[in-house]
Amino acid sequence: MAERIIRWGILGAGDVCEIKSGPAFQRAKNGELVAVMRRDAAKAQDFARRHGVARWYDTVPGLLADPEIDAVYIATPPRFHLEHTLAVLAADKHVYLEKPMAMNSAECRRIIAAESESPNKIAVAHYRRALPAFIRVGELLKSGAIGTVRCAELNFFLPERNNLIPDTGDNWRLNPALSGGGLFHDLSPHLFDLLLAYFGRPLHYEGFSLRQSSRSTADDFVQGTIRFADDIVFRGCWCFTAAECAASEYLVITGSKGQIACPFFGEEVRLRNGEGEQIIPFTNPPNIQQPMIEQVCDYFLGEADCPCSTADGLQVMEIIDRFTS
Repeated sequence: MAERIIRWGILGAGDVCEIKSGPAFQRAKNGELVAVMRRDAAKAQDFARRHGVARWYDTVPGLLADPEIDAVYIATPPRFHLEHTLAVLAADKHVYLEKPMAMNSAECRRIIAAESESPNKIAVAHYRRALPAFIRVGELLKSGAIGTVRCAELNFFLPERNNLIPDTGDNWRLNPALSGGGLFHDLSPHLFDLLLAYFGRPLHYEGFSLRQSSRSTADDFVQGTIRFADDIVFRGCWCFTAAECAASEYLVITGSKGQIACPFFGEEVRLRNGEGEQIIPFTNPPNIQQPMIEQVCDYFLGEADCPCSTADGLQVMEIIDRFTS
C-alpha cells in the first residue's frame, strides 16, 4: 500500500518560508512541497529553483488551479488571510494558515463560518505548541512540579533595532494596514496560544496599548491581564522601543511550590522548586515548523485531531483585539 501524503502548495513564498517553514514541507514524513506562488515571478521561480520545487506561479488562481495540490500554506500578510482562505476552500483544498489568523476577530469568525460549510479543513500555524521546550513546560505543569499554578508573566522588551525582526524599509509587520497592528500582532499570538494550551479558555481579559515613539507606525507598547480558571492570572507587558540592555523575552510561571522560566526564542527550560534549580536544554529543529506541519498533515489525512483549531485562533485574536482596542 502506497504511503499517504499531503501534497502542498505555498501561497506567499517570501522570507518566512526560506527556513522556518518552506523546507519543512519537504522534510515532513507525510508531506511533499509541489508548488509555490509569489506575485513577483522572478522571485517565485528563484525560490522554486533553490528549494527544488517542481512548479511555481505568480498568481493565486494559477496555484489554486493546480490539481496535484491537496493543501495550501497561506504565508501572506494578515491583510489577505480571509480572502485567501476563502479562495483555497473554494478550490477544494485544505488550509494551513499563518498567524495571526486574520486582521481581527470579526474576520476570524468569517473564516470559521466558511470552514463549517466546507468539506476541507483548516489548521492555524501556532507552531510553538509543538516545540520540545514548550511541550516540556506543559508536562511539568501537569506533573505538579511547581505545585498549584498562581500566575504567569511575560515582559517582552525589544529595542527598535533588533535581531528578531527584519530591518527593512517595507516591513509589512510594522504596517497596520497589512498586519492589523504592529509587532505585538506579529509576536503575541504564539504566547497567547500557549497560555490557552496550558490553562484553557480565559474567563476575563483586558488591556491597553500606546504609541510611545514618534517613529512608530503602530502602537509599540501593550499591557494586559488574563484571568483563567482556578484563579490563575497572567500579566503581560510588551515594549518595542526599550533600551538594548533591557531586552527580555522570558515566560515565567509561578506556582505554590516552584517556578518555571522559559525564554520565548531560546532553547531551555529553567525549573526551580524545593529540589533546587534545574536547567533543561533543548534543540529546536532546523526548520522550526516541521513538528507542527507533520501534525497538520496527519490531521488533513484523517489520522489525528487538529493540532491548532480555528477556534483557538479566534480566541487568540479576541485577546489581541481587547488588548489593543
